[in-house]
Amino acid sequence: MKENIQKWGGFMAGMVIPNIGAIIAWGLITAFFIPTGWIPNEGFAKLVGPMIVYLLPILIGYMGGKLVYGHRGGVIGAVATMGAVVGSDVPQFLGGMIMGPISGWLLKKLDEVLEPRTPVGFELLVNNFGLGILGMILTLVAQVAVAPFVTGVSGAAGALVQGLIDAGLLPLVDLIIEPAKILFLNNALNIGVLAPLGAAASQTTGRAIHFMLESNPGPGLGLLLAYWFAGKGMLKDSAPASIIIHFFGGIHEIYFPYVLAHPIMLLAMYAGGILADTWWMITGAGLVATPSPGSIFAYIAMTPRDWHFQVLVGVLIGAVASFLVGTVLLRSFPVKEEVTQGEEAVASVPGLAA
Repeated sequence: MKENIQKWGGFMAGMVIPNIGAIIAWGLITAFFIPTGWIPNEGFAKLVGPMIVYLLPILIGYMGGKLVYGHRGGVIGAVATMGAVVGSDVPQFLGGMIMGPISGWLLKKLDEVLEPRTPVGFELLVNNFGLGILGMILTLVAQVAVAPFVTGVSGAAGALVQGLIDAGLLPLVDLIIEPAKILFLNNALNIGVLAPLGAAASQTTGRAIHFMLESNPGPGLGLLLAYWFAGKGMLKDSAPASIIIHFFGGIHEIYFPYVLAHPIMLLAMYAGGILADTWWMITGAGLVATPSPGSIFAYIAMTPRDWHFQVLVGVLIGAVASFLVGTVLLRSFPVKEEVTQGEEAVASVPGLAA
């Protein structure tokens, strides 16, 4: 079971890791130019929404299809992902991960049926219309089925988080938040659930722990440091740049592929998140508003006067815990080489390589 989970995690990471450069570009634009960024610019900030809503999910959908069936698979994966994008207000990273491989696999099977039956001279016509017709069908399916599914997953995660908070089990919300984050549902969860709860809770004290549950940069920092210290391959080599984007730029999406590539590392994120949340709950710490983006600088800016020690110690606890647990996991269960190589990951996934 562990090997199968790692194979699928490696394949999912293979859709995202080749696009890390695009995520970094979006992250830099976000960190610099949004109203709460380093050098706010209204014109440049208009790029942020379209890039996360359209560009990044479509790139992931393209890569998912390409892993299964080359360029043609990538094209139909991108086309089908557009249906998921249009069908929901939630950024469809997960929709791209679903539609990309499925579309590439279905086109591969369609070509296997049509190629032996295609008259000589009609290959280009049949290939283009085959892709176009199947792409149209899959795009419609994605809009009416996959997009609502991803939205439902996001809503269910939010309901579970709110239920745990209402039950007084606040540190355990990390059990829901971290899996939701690595599936790129972090913004929907934070904005749709945690921010409103934090706004209500902060009415009496002027601060709320809810603003820190998803946005804590500590566990992600510890994870990336563990990869830098004990990882290997592309994940190790890219970790230093990712640390800058994540911790100082506040773009947490940059570390999600590192967990997808080696799903057991979710335990490191749990360790950092739960311990940090427990510390904050004991000390009564909180922020005055959601830090945007979730960088250490935004944390400092959103911390009430005389509460910096409690808040920053929580960030440190999260980083140290995830680093220690992550290092032990990477030493005990090393990342397989094919997982770090991107396209080779598809060969180990049952059904897709056939």
